[in-house]
Amino acid sequence: MSFRCYALAAVFTLELAGVASAADLPAKSTPPPELPFFLIVDNRVTFSWMPNGTDPGMYSVNPDGTINGKTAKQVYSFTHFDAWVYGTNFFTISMFKSGHNDPANPCVSPGVTITGGAANCAGTTDVYGLVRSTFGWNELFNTKAFSVGPLRNVSFEVGLDAEVQNTFFSPAKRDVVGGLQFAFDLPYKGYFNLAPLAYWEFSHNGFTQCAFFPGANVPGVTCNSDGNVSYHPTWAVETNYYMDLGFLPENIQFWSISGRAAWYGPKGDSTGLPFLSGSGRFSTATKIEFNSEPIRLTFDASKALYGPKYSHFVDLWVAYRYWQNKFGNDHNAAPGVCTVAATGQSTSTCTESTIYGGITMKF
Repeated sequence: MSFRCYALAAVFTLELAGVASAADLPAKSTPPPELPFFLIVDNRVTFSWMPNGTDPGMYSVNPDGTINGKTAKQVYSFTHFDAWVYGTNFFTISMFKSGHNDPANPCVSPGVTITGGAANCAGTTDVYGLVRSTFGWNELFNTKAFSVGPLRNVSFEVGLDAEVQNTFFSPAKRDVVGGLQFAFDLPYKGYFNLAPLAYWEFSHNGFTQCAFFPGANVPGVTCNSDGNVSYHPTWAVETNYYMDLGFLPENIQFWSISGRAAWYGPKGDSTGLPFLSGSGRFSTATKIEFNSEPIRLTFDASKALYGPKYSHFVDLWVAYRYWQNKFGNDHNAAPGVCTVAATGQSTSTCTESTIYGGITMKF
């Protein structure tokens, strides 16, 4: 959709008697001011605390033989959102600082180094970034044809993810996505977005790198030459929603709910090596990954204290997070990661279930 306006050109009429004088011409209208390039710009920082986070394969064994696969995480995030003439852009980057049950290099598990020696390693630092951009069909084609009932727009969507973590195995995830987004209106200034996408992931896995284990190594068969893995392209579905609790009495309309859910299809063997694939509890095949925060309850503290002019400048929130088959690892198999290789006992590290909370500030 074009937001530019042009002034009408004056029409000069020639008559047999001569040329009309300038005084007879209509006055030139002043064009209205153009809209800014960015219609909305929203930047926020967040601190949150997660008491029961997990990291696949990172666990300790209690004296009674039970497994502790949980670790507390401090999360520091920056989020940017903007809307422009043809669509939207969303960017977030988060740093997760784990407790000692998820140790950084040189430990390979809590309290243990690669040589088997004892060490008290600090918790790992995990940095994860995500970008999503949309291009609206109503805007691209200068039409309202894609606004029907609650459907507000259909858009092309593209994006990418990137992660790096300072564990011994140095995982480094990269992926690209592309597809469509269907945007729907909800009551009380709310929205619901549904995006079916194609998904392709590239990663680094030091555990399968050649020369990590002694003995014969055949690159591409028994090991990865440099630890890098290219998974099979697969499908994904990403959703998110937001809605003010506008049905509350006006003097307490400081609350809103939001959430997200995403499904990512199987992407091949988690090692990238068909030689290592097994069956049953020894399988290393990836499964459908379900990553969600089904509900977040937010209290608009700045609006409550200073009025609507300062809405969402300071938010306090609590949420529930559920992540099954984390990073695609089968929580019922993946020996040495999701289960104990010798016994098949769950390590409780490939399903994350936690209530957590935080504070978000807009600037």
